[in-house]
Amino acid sequence: MQFGQYSVDFTEPRIMGILNVTPDSFSDGGAYLHPAQAIEHALAMVEAGADFIDVGGESTRPGAGAVLVEEELTRVVPIIEVLAPRLPVPISVDTSKAEVMRAACAAGATLINDVRALQDPGALEMAARCGVPVCLMHMQGQPRSMQVNPQYQDVVAEVRDFLAERVMACRAAGIPAARLLLDPGFGFGKNLEHNLTLLRRLPELAVEGLPLLVGMSRKTMIDRMLGGERPVAERIQGSVAAALLAAQRGASILRVHDVAATRDALRVLRAAGPPFTL
Repeated sequence: MQFGQYSVDFTEPRIMGILNVTPDSFSDGGAYLHPAQAIEHALAMVEAGADFIDVGGESTRPGAGAVLVEEELTRVVPIIEVLAPRLPVPISVDTSKAEVMRAACAAGATLINDVRALQDPGALEMAARCGVPVCLMHMQGQPRSMQVNPQYQDVVAEVRDFLAERVMACRAAGIPAARLLLDPGFGFGKNLEHNLTLLRRLPELAVEGLPLLVGMSRKTMIDRMLGGERPVAERIQGSVAAALLAAQRGASILRVHDVAATRDALRVLRAAGPPFTL
């Protein structure tokens, strides 16, 4: 898939490093608010093996409040402007707002990563106009309330149907399938059993064979699998194990906080061969 000047081969899983320039993200909120800290962290993740850097200026953790477009622009655009000429990998912007998409792509972002799958006003049209690949994610509800008793009759079928509908909407708006990635939205309006079911049946979610982006890094689902009450910083090993399972089940991009640990685990999996098979 082409991301601006970068052509990315998905025959092996790629690593997306998370750069949250927010005060309230669940894992690293406030750690990279200062531009110098954010830029240093992005460079370090690329050095550690990140194939993408995903810059986000609005937390979407459970219970998170909304951020005004002006504030989000102030957080992400200057960072992308500095990083774009310095990084040898594509930059993704994690946003649902049309104006932030426009400004971020003008600053050098070559992937739009939208947890609302281009459903917000103007987002679909703006993504088509920007002409960059888009990742469409499934979320039941909204961040403030999505983890309050999520319900599904068949979580795999419902997530797949939603993603298929958004692919159709993108095509109708002029965004070809060749520029689309899909994200099942682990932890976004799902309980632990929903998440585990999606992970077990991940290949079924690749609508039209499109690449899958998976983000489970340090999330509550990891804590629950480890017995509960595990601080975020102590979920690294569980997160890496989950990333490997996703890789074995066909994930093309692993969105993670811990780039070096994920890189090493993928190297071991590759060496054990045959590569990335169950």
